[in-house]
Amino acid sequence: MIIDDILDLMDDLLDNAASVPFSVKKSIVDGDQLRDYINEIRLNLPQEIKQAKLIVRDRQSIINDANKEADAIIRRAEDRAKVIVSNDEITKAAKARAAEILTQAQGKAKEIKNAANSYIDDILVQTEENLQANLSSVRKKRQDVKMLLAQGNAQQPKK
Repeated sequence: MIIDDILDLMDDLLDNAASVPFSVKKSIVDGDQLRDYINEIRLNLPQEIKQAKLIVRDRQSIINDANKEADAIIRRAEDRAKVIVSNDEITKAAKARAAEILTQAQGKAKEIKNAANSYIDDILVQTEENLQANLSSVRKKRQDVKMLLAQGNAQQPKK
């Protein structure tokens, strides 16, 4: 029998007890029956205490397991956060390096473009100078041809 049942029986015993004449709060109770109930409580009390201790231990075990799991989740979250922060730092460093490379490439491209323009201008100047020299040479030859023609016409007898 469990203690709650025994206590209910004790309540029933008191409820059904005969009252003492000329007294409102006093009753006549079967003492032997009450002692039997008390002894039953004493016999069952250690079992009830054992069950209560088991419940408390299980409760504590569940709490401990939950705390361990919570700690593990927190550690995993912290590790994940470190990875994310590390990846973010790597990404930032890669973006900074990419911007630096792009700036260098743009500078090199500008430098090459300027050098190419300068080279083309130099070639065009040389070509112009060559054309000028050739033009001068052609004009001189033309002048020479005109002079030869004029001399040749002057030396021929007129008819």
